Amino acid sequence: MNKLKKRWNITSNWQIAIILIVFSITGSTAAYIGKPILGFFNITPENINLVLYWFIRVSLLFIVYQIMLVFFGWLFGQFQFFWNFEKKMLCRIGFKRFFN
Repeated sequence: MNKLKKRWNITSNWQIAIILIVFSITGSTAAYIGKPILGFFNITPENINLVLYWFIRVSLLFIVYQIMLVFFGWLFGQFQFFWNFEKKMLCRIGFKRFFN
């Protein structure tokens, strides 16, 4: 626990618990709402190529996850942690120029 506290620059075990809860809620919710969003746009494995369907679904999941992570972080009072986490992650995958 102390390694996580130091790495994430947080002070209490309660914050670790909240952060882990936010990660789990966000992942579950993003995965749950991905299929209905694709269904709304009539994107199904029967309508398009299976590889293209999964590429679109994973891309949508990634985008929804990023937005929801910051939202749920804010909802649970850990906005600053998750905002910094998002910036760091997006910079690592190539969006650094948007955060300078």
